[in-house]
Amino acid sequence: MRLMLFILIALSGLSWSQEVDTTKIQRSTISTGERLDYKMYLGFFTVGRGTTTVDKNYFVKNERTCFKVDAFMQTLGMATWISKVNDNWGAYVDTSELITHESYRRLSEGKYKLHEVIVYDPDRDEAMVTVADRKTGKFGKPKKYSTPDKVRDIVAGFMYLRVIDFSKYQLKDTLTVSGFFEDKSYHFKIIYHGKEIVETSLGKIPCYKLIPIMPDNQLFRGENSITAWISADGNQVPVKVDAKMFIGHAGTELTGFRGLRNQFKVVY
Repeated sequence: MRLMLFILIALSGLSWSQEVDTTKIQRSTISTGERLDYKMYLGFFTVGRGTTTVDKNYFVKNERTCFKVDAFMQTLGMATWISKVNDNWGAYVDTSELITHESYRRLSEGKYKLHEVIVYDPDRDEAMVTVADRKTGKFGKPKKYSTPDKVRDIVAGFMYLRVIDFSKYQLKDTLTVSGFFEDKSYHFKIIYHGKEIVETSLGKIPCYKLIPIMPDNQLFRGENSITAWISADGNQVPVKVDAKMFIGHAGTELTGFRGLRNQFKVVY
């Protein structure tokens, strides 16, 4: 079930190499006190729910004003029989450049437990990763890793996705993506596929369509196996992510929202 949360933020989980002027854009697209709700499905069955929130308050990290952003996921119904999941991914994200200054993961997935904190040094392009002992709960000695410039973790990538000006891209344009996750840096490409109307339980939503080129792996079926749709409005929130996997058809879909800065566009 960790896969389901990854699918939810697959497109936003790695930092974009093309930098944009976030100073003006982010103030009109991101609002403190936001909440987005998602359902997670496998085939025709709803197997989990996810929520992303932006705290109503600002915080200071590395002497920079930050959003506090959290993503939560838990299994529902029959999925809990296989593996009960209750995860929280969070980050303190710079309000001016939308880069990560600190991130954390608290994962509870069946017998698997993880409490991890990562402190970033944007000036030195470094990250200090600290993991708590599963039995004692005490944190061990931090490990230092090199990171890409202006690094963004998965949660910060979710925020950064919302300030990309997709109107400047042409059909089939390629965007190069890089980021840091766990203890590694990653690089891959995403293809912009224009606009498309997506039918959801909330109604028909105009969206930008994105397809990442997936490397060979044992989870997803082919390099075009994941498709994501981002609302083509003043909020640019992830609306739907659909994945073709070897074990079946899976994905996420937006089911509710509150506290958005701009009107959410729905056509009927």
